[in-house]
Amino acid sequence: MGLNLDDKKAVVAEVSVKVASAQTIVLAAYSGIAVGDLTRLRAQARQSGVYLRVVKNTLVRRAVADTPFAPLAEQMTGPLIYSISEDPVAAAKVLSDFAKTNDKLVLKAGCYGGKVLDKAGVQALASIPSREELLARLLGVMQAPVSGFARALAALAEQRGGAAAPAETAAA
Repeated sequence: MGLNLDDKKAVVAEVSVKVASAQTIVLAAYSGIAVGDLTRLRAQARQSGVYLRVVKNTLVRRAVADTPFAPLAEQMTGPLIYSISEDPVAAAKVLSDFAKTNDKLVLKAGCYGGKVLDKAGVQALASIPSREELLARLLGVMQAPVSGFARALAALAEQRGGAAAPAETAAA
């Protein structure tokens, strides 16, 4: 059943809100994917904070008009699933990871930083660690000297504690 004009305006408004706060949009062709697989993909997207939706291309073109994502409108042909995220990597990562296990999902294009990305560009973007992973690595690097120093002090205290015990028994 087709959407009436009010429904179309509501969809454009919803997508426009997501696009306004987005850093990345990724498009993928999804023909032939089973409903169960799409449900699994949507669950993964939700878990990663990615807005994932199948929308008419004309409605998305209207939503991205006059935004940094406007050049992506040329790529919006055929049945597409749209992945939109505030995290620069999450949208690409969700679709790229799913495409590795399901050959019916084909990455088509993306847009990040006002630049249109081809399939290889989207895959390269997906290979970058997420913000959380980078923060965890940074925290590990920052904690390494402190924890190393603490282990060294503990080993030194143990060594001195172990050496002092025989000397005390000899004096007694």
